[in-house]
Amino acid sequence: MKKSMWILAIVVVVVLGIFFWLKGTYNGLVARSQGVAGQWANVENQYQRRADLIPNLVNTVKGYAAHEKSTLEGVVEARAKATQMQVDFSNLNEQTLAKYAQAQGELSSALNRLMAISEAYPDLKANQNFRDLQTQLEGTENRIATERRRFNETVQSYNVYVQQFPRNLIAGMFGFTPKSFFAAEAGADKAPEVQF
Repeated sequence: MKKSMWILAIVVVVVLGIFFWLKGTYNGLVARSQGVAGQWANVENQYQRRADLIPNLVNTVKGYAAHEKSTLEGVVEARAKATQMQVDFSNLNEQTLAKYAQAQGELSSALNRLMAISEAYPDLKANQNFRDLQTQLEGTENRIATERRRFNETVQSYNVYVQQFPRNLIAGMFGFTPKSFFAAEAGADKAPEVQF
């Protein structure tokens, strides 16, 4: 009788140990996955902030540079494309992130052309609203870079956690897969050519 009680106690301890390990591993996977989702939301939030600033910027420039219609239309069109691009977190893969980055890159390019217009219009450049919007836009670009970096750090932490043995077995059973990083746009590794 005494021997069977010891065996039962050992089995109970082992089963409880496995249960709590599985529970802790699963909850850790959920927490880290939600961390990646939350950080992705921060990236999207900053891109949305930039998109929200653009109509005010375009309207300010419109008053000074009415004949720069194609540039203004290009910014509005690029903004529309960028804001229409929705990324489902559950489908966050390399191709989806590349499409998202491309749409945001087109918007950045259009904004750069818009900012270049200000050089030709001293009154616009001196306008307080334009300067305030330009400062807010620059700050937003910095925030975007910061949130993208934080997103990549969070993804790296999650991916390491998901891929370590024996967690990778549990992750595979419950569908937790590595996430893709937010990569730089093609050609970002080359310095722009400046000509005078």
